[in-house]
Amino acid sequence: MQRYKCTISYDGTLFSGYQVQPQKRTVQSEIEEALKKLHKGSPIRITASGRTDAGVHARGQVIHFDSPLHIPEDKWVNALHSLLPDDIAVKKVEKAAPDFHARFDATGKEYRYFVRLSNYKDPFTRHYQFQYGYPLDIKQMKAAADYLVGTHDFTSFCSAKTEVEDRVRTILRVGIEMSREQLMFRFVGDGFLYNMVRILVGTLLETGRGLHQPEDMKTILAGKDRSLAGKTAAAHGLYLWEVFY
Repeated sequence: MQRYKCTISYDGTLFSGYQVQPQKRTVQSEIEEALKKLHKGSPIRITASGRTDAGVHARGQVIHFDSPLHIPEDKWVNALHSLLPDDIAVKKVEKAAPDFHARFDATGKEYRYFVRLSNYKDPFTRHYQFQYGYPLDIKQMKAAADYLVGTHDFTSFCSAKTEVEDRVRTILRVGIEMSREQLMFRFVGDGFLYNMVRILVGTLLETGRGLHQPEDMKTILAGKDRSLAGKTAAAHGLYLWEVFY
């Protein structure tokens, strides 16, 4: 058996998230079905760097799987593309060490979140950018983001459904860039909790509206209380951009 590391991208609009769910269309189920066909009906299980929710997109998700097939790496891409739907793309397939693990070997991730700053609907971006019509103070948002960089307990910035007990994470960088009507958030860290990026974005947007002051981030972090942070931003603006190893 050969272990393969596979980098994929997908449009999350029509998926009920990454992970297999009964009677629902998911990224994992589509890829495993394609692999099953390649392996003459034998099931092949894939493991990802992490799950994404319904509507969330990925540019650089990483999975691994084991296969008895000895196909050249570049041929894997064509073989999978012939069987996968148009909203999943395989960017690269590489041979990996037998003990490589897409989730546990990851040293960090980058997420990006896109906001369309307009009061008017755009049918062409409605699935890929979160429309937000309020005026924003970008300087205040950047000042607030500075408080989030570093190692903190991010309990206030994760969903109440978060199952892990250790909620300490390290954010290495938060970037906020604006061009015309688009605002892009960039988060790089060693790992992220359930809904953490979307709650961070929601809180920073509220800060830009004047609902929070930048220094409030210290109080929110210290409070370890989800109710202190802002609303959870919509799923469709979020992209898993890259996984680091």
